[in-house]
Amino acid sequence: MSDAENTMSIFALMGQATIAVKIVMLILVAASVVSWVMIFKSLIYQSKAKNAFDYFEKQFWSGIDLNQLFRQGNGHERIEGIENIFRAGFKEFTRLRQTAGADAEAIMDGAQRAMRVALAREEEKLDENLPFLASVASVSPYVGLFGTVWGIMNSFMNLSNVHQTTLATVAPGIAEALIATAMGLFAAIPAVLAYNKFSSRSAALLSNYQTFAEEFSTILHRQVHSK
Repeated sequence: MSDAENTMSIFALMGQATIAVKIVMLILVAASVVSWVMIFKSLIYQSKAKNAFDYFEKQFWSGIDLNQLFRQGNGHERIEGIENIFRAGFKEFTRLRQTAGADAEAIMDGAQRAMRVALAREEEKLDENLPFLASVASVSPYVGLFGTVWGIMNSFMNLSNVHQTTLATVAPGIAEALIATAMGLFAAIPAVLAYNKFSSRSAALLSNYQTFAEEFSTILHRQVHSK
């Protein structure tokens, strides 16, 4: 590889960048790494939540006794997703039903309130990493653009000391600056795609949770009025 090719290699250009551009590149690399970690965490959690929903819904509608279904989860250390909503509602329903003097409306209000709280917690878990991905998706291109503008500005300032300007003297500085834009897009594009994908999956799961909570409330309503 010739000296010119070595000088124009990406890593060589990154090494020759000014301190400000290097800081911009480090920020973008860090943002990209963290966003990929969050992408994998969201992918794993939402996949587990979807599988847990399918499994629990099949059990719930199999005709199993609700007390037995509740007891099945007692041995589990960590319960999440739709089962958490079921357990919160059924636990409060059972507790209030055993309370002397509690009327049907009070029992149903308590059970529905417990399910709403559990639903809000599940929503937080599903959307946990989305704000960071949205920030990386929207801010990274501008951070990269800042690095590019700074690099080009610095290149033109250096050219003021050169008597004869050729493409060979201008190209390395501009190429170095454009790397920052490329890195900004490299961080932003996966974050945009992941944000759209996980937002859609989260909305679909939450809609399923809400539908389940409504159906479960109807069952509890029939039970409380049949005593």
